[in-house]
Amino acid sequence: MSRLTAGLATATVLTVTASGCVTVHGEREVVPSATKAEAAEALTAFTDAYNKADKAYDPALDAGRVTGAFGATTQAGFTAAHVTNPAGNARHSELRLTDATYTIPKQAGWPRWFVADTDSNRDQDDKGPNDTRWLLLFIRNGPEQVWKLAYLSILGVKDVPAFKTDKDGWAEPVRPDDPSLAVAPKDLSADYASYLQDGKPPVFAAGEHTSGWRDARQKNAVRSGRISQFLDQPLTGGDFAPLGLRTADDRALVFFAARHFERQTAAKGVRLDISPDEKALLTGQVTSSLTREWISNELALVPPQGPVVVANRVQGLVGVKGE
Repeated sequence: MSRLTAGLATATVLTVTASGCVTVHGEREVVPSATKAEAAEALTAFTDAYNKADKAYDPALDAGRVTGAFGATTQAGFTAAHVTNPAGNARHSELRLTDATYTIPKQAGWPRWFVADTDSNRDQDDKGPNDTRWLLLFIRNGPEQVWKLAYLSILGVKDVPAFKTDKDGWAEPVRPDDPSLAVAPKDLSADYASYLQDGKPPVFAAGEHTSGWRDARQKNAVRSGRISQFLDQPLTGGDFAPLGLRTADDRALVFFAARHFERQTAAKGVRLDISPDEKALLTGQVTSSLTREWISNELALVPPQGPVVVANRVQGLVGVKGE
């Protein structure tokens, strides 16, 4: 899983009109973003490329099929793994994504996107708490571009919401500035970064990825001659932009990203620990401090009123700096 939560994505410009429609080259017709066949082909192409990259620990082998938060973290993870294991992944096991259903919104212009709901071979298919579904959000930035995986979120089988669809089965995307929601999707990343810093704005429900994460940080801020300071930043540009779907109960399921730093400073004579994978991404020299940088993607359920539930967080290390 750590390899699935690991470089550098190619940013693309996202233009949002006053109506909330994404437009490029004047294309304004509202159409399904993909066919079911195209979506299935995109899932297969990603899985094939990912398995090759994971087997060889070579980020170049799937660089053309990943972007955004998922691309940033997996590319960094494969880069680090190639340094520590240049011969490749001796424990490679093929990733299989089966039983796929596709939620495809109708939208105007570019980028276009859809969500694949899949069963992976990385869980336990026993209908218990470890039986999960993988939600993969694919994005395409123009008619000559290929579909790339931008977001991955993992939910329990019973936690995947039903989506609102029209009579033809097409889903309804949520506007970035949707005024009917407790928090507009375009504000989620900034609000989340601010909340992690000081608990404000208080728009998030208590849970593992909100109050629980803040508590864990505070508990581990001072340890055996080491002091940790945390910084969180919104991440919303290009393929890191938030994207959401309307659910059947009139909430929104929103994918969004954020950037996180931990600066660890050691007292005189105290050694800072660094793992082989971290050392592979290291710039600078570790003397008295070490700064780790992560990118995360979150999956949030946003109601019309009330607290936002952060249902899942997939996070990967993308940089390490020594001072």
